[in-house]
Formats: sequence, structure tokens, C-alpha cells
Amino acid sequence: MKFAIASDHAGFEQKQQLIEALSAEGFEILDLGPDNDGRVDYPDFAEKLSKVVVSGDVDFGVLVCGTGIGMAIAANKVDGIRAANVTRSDFAALAREHNNANVLTLSGRFVSLDENLACIRAFATTEFGGGRHAGRVEKIMNLEHKND
Repeated sequence: MKFAIASDHAGFEQKQQLIEALSAEGFEILDLGPDNDGRVDYPDFAEKLSKVVVSGDVDFGVLVCGTGIGMAIAANKVDGIRAANVTRSDFAALAREHNNANVLTLSGRFVSLDENLACIRAFATTEFGGGRHAGRVEKIMNLEHKND
């Protein structure tokens, strides 16, 4: 399974730790930056990662910032992205099962490394449930162009 990961300066340290731990577990990870903890603008990295996810080059994306909230807002502005900001592994699984989320956003400041690792594992191993959820996800995706 291959996923892309990116952060801002607030999520940089945990991004590096996530990459190390998950690479050791066999995940193929595309690191989209940044390469250090210098101040950056999170929307730039949310957009970069979202475009890679939408292209299909990876199975999903992970964004890490201070809270995960800003990254989720920015990523969800890209057509085709369904980003979920989660703080628990069961929420990560439900984001995949019910919402077919394709980007997971995490807090690098307020959530432990172990919990964020559990969130990524749950997200990566949960399939979209389809069924009654499929029509709802379709309605969500139709909102992207409702005001065009």
C-alpha cells in the first residue's frame, strides 16, 4: 500500500516519526515535504498532496499540522478530495467506511504518535462500505460543482 504524506512546520517532527515507523511496517510512503521544520504555509502542502491523491498515484494521503484542522479545510477545497480530521482510530476507520475518505489529517501537537499511528493503520485497512453510504458520498462530491 502506497500513501503520500506532508506536513507544515508544526507537524514536521511527527511526520518524520510516522514515516520511520510505517516504513518499517512495509508501507510505501511518498514524502511531499517539507524537509525541515522551518515555517511554511500549510495550504501549499495540502494542495500538493491532494493533487497526488486525485491523480491516483497513491492509495491515500496523510497530512499533519498542529491540529489537523487547517489541513482538512485546505485539502477539501481540491476537487475529488474527502479529507477527515481525526483524533481516534475508530473515527479513522469510520471516515473510510462511511465517507470513503481519501485523505487523513492529523494533529502533530495534541495527539500522540502512537494514536496517530493507530489512526493511519485503521484508515489503511478499512474499506469503503458502499451500500447506503455510496449515495451520500455521491451527494457530497456533487456539492463541488453545485455553484458553478
